[in-house]
Amino acid sequence: MVDSSKLPIVAVVGLTASGKSGFSLQLAEALGERGITCEIISADAFQLYRGMDIGTAKVSLEERGGIPHHLLDVLELEEKASVATYQRSCRQVINEIRARKALPILVGGSGLYVRAALDEIEFPGTDSAVRERITAQAAQLGEEKMHQRLAEVDPESAARIFPSNVRRVIRALEVYELTGKKFSATMPRREYFQPTLQLGISWPLAVLDERISERTAQMLAHGFIEEVAQLEKQGLPDTPTACRATGYQAVMDYLAGKITQEETAEQISLQTRQLARKQRKWFRKDPRIHWLDGEAGRFANLDRALTLLGIK
Repeated sequence: MVDSSKLPIVAVVGLTASGKSGFSLQLAEALGERGITCEIISADAFQLYRGMDIGTAKVSLEERGGIPHHLLDVLELEEKASVATYQRSCRQVINEIRARKALPILVGGSGLYVRAALDEIEFPGTDSAVRERITAQAAQLGEEKMHQRLAEVDPESAARIFPSNVRRVIRALEVYELTGKKFSATMPRREYFQPTLQLGISWPLAVLDERISERTAQMLAHGFIEEVAQLEKQGLPDTPTACRATGYQAVMDYLAGKITQEETAEQISLQTRQLARKQRKWFRKDPRIHWLDGEAGRFANLDRALTLLGIK
């Protein structure tokens, strides 16, 4: 029997509608047949919210097949999602899963959340008073002088941040003032905090676009509009982050009579395709990801995943 403590964390990452959730369940089942208990952790910024199920493609209780899932339904709509908070929660869950002699499988397409979970990355705190003071200075002195100030204390960050990106300049100066550390020192390194195997499922973009259109139609057929109508009653339009989830504004526009249902489907599909391309750009930068060919089929990809884990 394979000792799960000897196995790396498994992360199934990549583009929306690529089949990450389904593959993670198949992989967990295959590992379970080999005596390795698995638990799944979501790395999706919007699946954190209770009630946002259909539009975020959240795996239902029935679909989970008894496999424990974590970091789903942990926030109320009015709460603000925070990648720093997610990192703390995720690391705690990973330790708890390991303590149960099980294998953590991280699944998601929110790039920064994935990196926060897996990599050595710091999230310095903030101070509203310091931020407001530096912001006021920026308004008075202008972007060039503020960028010059940053170059004096943190030349590496200044080289990376354009003067016109005032928000990032202010943040870098805030971090330096609060911590005494250069903002560049807090930048993520492609260095795992624990041994990890990252798997991605790759599709030709034309095929992925078809999958997105099909999934959009299924969401609308299975109650996405009704879900959003209920969430509107709970204050979704005024939430700090939940309302930004792909597709939800389009449905709210439909409910307000601004667009037709056909236009709603078109908008959701378009926004999802745009998201997929952003994710593709993000994840393609990480050379550590082992890409599986979506068109190769389930069994071929499971076999490769098990081989990469050193399991036959």
